Amino acid sequence: MSTMLLSHAGILTFENGDWKYIPEGYLGINGDTIDYVGEEIPKNTYDTEKNMSGKLLMPGLINCHSHAPMVLLRGVGSDLALQDWLFNKVFPIEDKLTPSIMKAGYELAVLEMLASGTTSFTDMYMLPEIACEVVGAAGMRCNVARIMQEFVPGTSYEANGRGAEQAALFDKYNNTFDGRVRIDYSIHAEYTSQPELNAQYAKECKERGACMHLHLSETKKEHQECIDKYGKTPAEWFNDLGVFDNPTLAAHCVWVSDSDLEILKEKGVTPVHNPTSNMKLGSGFAPIQKMLDMGINTALGTDGAASNNNVNMFEEMHIASIIHNGYTGDPEIMKAGTVLKMATLNGAKAQQRFDIGNLQKGMKADVIAIDLEQPHLFPNLDAAALVVYAAQGSDVCMTMVNGKILYENGVYLTMDKERIMASAKDAVSELYN
Repeated sequence: MSTMLLSHAGILTFENGDWKYIPEGYLGINGDTIDYVGEEIPKNTYDTEKNMSGKLLMPGLINCHSHAPMVLLRGVGSDLALQDWLFNKVFPIEDKLTPSIMKAGYELAVLEMLASGTTSFTDMYMLPEIACEVVGAAGMRCNVARIMQEFVPGTSYEANGRGAEQAALFDKYNNTFDGRVRIDYSIHAEYTSQPELNAQYAKECKERGACMHLHLSETKKEHQECIDKYGKTPAEWFNDLGVFDNPTLAAHCVWVSDSDLEILKEKGVTPVHNPTSNMKLGSGFAPIQKMLDMGINTALGTDGAASNNNVNMFEEMHIASIIHNGYTGDPEIMKAGTVLKMATLNGAKAQQRFDIGNLQKGMKADVIAIDLEQPHLFPNLDAAALVVYAAQGSDVCMTMVNGKILYENGVYLTMDKERIMASAKDAVSELYN
């Protein structure tokens, strides 16, 4: 295995319950694993040394809720409420998606993620096989699934067919591409699914030891209509069906009740905060600080680019860190270090990937570099605050996964940007003409 030393860099690492910044340090990589982090020159010798003077090294960001190919729907149905946006704008366009369009969407999203420092993402969309192949070839990490969805009550599990498709996807792709690609199970939402199918699907998820990914109480309308229909909140409904018996990522959680939060805590569910999407769609403010105070693992996601309108996790961190202060009138909550942890270590835990999310010896070398030689990044008096409040996705100058550089200074080393952009233009033309 080849070895590499990243030298003379600022290094942001999580240690003893808090973020620690090394102003000028060294990060050693052996194959796909970090084997040294410190202020002193390591005793080990390395095949190559890369001078990172003027750069800040930090863990790659983890996007725990996305619909990656929706980058091709960027701008669709702007300024509409969720139900109108989804059923009258998004679903009709999604009916026109083909495998070639989907591939173009996944590749375009991966270009955007790599250039803005995301190294792993959890995705919920159609044709997940394409996601596996695109991400596998690009060198990123992802957790993907075949979404369980059914609008017709009484449909059998066999007639729905998605459970069988999910089983085949899991058997073919789980833990492939050196473990970078993993297969989750996914239920779109309570209002787009049927209880009997969800129960069977959740049972199979548990048998395979996979994660579950779903939308939960995103809007007041969704939350209340579930109570009116079943006499239960969406969280109670999913819990009673056995869905939360799996490690679960629950996107949004804007309208969860206090009793819902107790369920999430008891079951180890990770709420995934999507502040940009929630504000753009007028969904509301999730009780994130309450979740954190309760010790609930809480992560961060962008949602799809039709409701964001990008997959830039730096922007998501910034917005997550400030909106709750304004909403509650309390400037001492949602601290920068807390939000940064949501986007790294908490996201890794949600994905059940316990060897990423931090720069420490023994962790996988998922590293991004920020160019500090920018006017808006000087002075660097508090590195975590600088990253969350000042840095932009465009400040990322290197993205590395498993010790391999995938993006550096505007150049993609595993992807053909010109071909992908041409494919994306063709896809947009086909979709909208």
